[in-house]
Amino acid sequence: MRGKIRLKLEKINMALELGSGLSPVMKHTDRMVYSDLSFIALKQLKEKLGRGIYVVADGVNLPFKSGFFSHVICSEVLEHIPNDGQVMSEMARVMRLSGRLMITFPHRKAYYTFDDRFVSHLRRYELSEVKIKLEQSGFMINRIQKVLGPMDKATICLLIFLFMSFQKIHKKDIWGKNDFKPAKAVVWFFKLVNYFYTALAWLDARITPMSMSSVLLVYATLLKTDPGGKDRKNI
Repeated sequence: MRGKIRLKLEKINMALELGSGLSPVMKHTDRMVYSDLSFIALKQLKEKLGRGIYVVADGVNLPFKSGFFSHVICSEVLEHIPNDGQVMSEMARVMRLSGRLMITFPHRKAYYTFDDRFVSHLRRYELSEVKIKLEQSGFMINRIQKVLGPMDKATICLLIFLFMSFQKIHKKDIWGKNDFKPAKAVVWFFKLVNYFYTALAWLDARITPMSMSSVLLVYATLLKTDPGGKDRKNI
């Protein structure tokens, strides 16, 4: 999903991508700090990109000065963290006043199913809930954008169901009596789906009402300091 986002930013002084993993959203600037809990992921990302700064860090306790970043990006991260409110407060603390925040999150609690548990999602969000959390941390929402529609949710559920089914078949084949090769079937299925999926997902996200979107992107501006913020500077 990260690759589907096109972020248009103002001039970047220094940006932080929290929970970048192996596929960060921002790649076109050197003025980036990539942060993740996984040292191995950051090491591989550094070898791949060859630009920016890489810091192993926990989102609930970021090792950066207050008011340091002009932009913060947090894509597909908050739903994995028990104390997501603390992460939002930390993002506000390390940002400058008028700094820009961009977050994506899985939308609609009613969509929470086995595929969310499979990828370690602790929760899905309602938009109203995210608005309250951001406002409590000092942010004002500027724009909300649909990223993915319900078709993506259904597709992910199907893929995970097939993957788990193939795994069960593979485990049963301990004596080598079954000639079925799940790995090849999975590769074939992915190729078939990917052939049509990009265009369909783009169309699905745009025709689906926001209330039914499975993933949303929020742009916000930091308007006030959090209680822990000190010595901030305006951009």
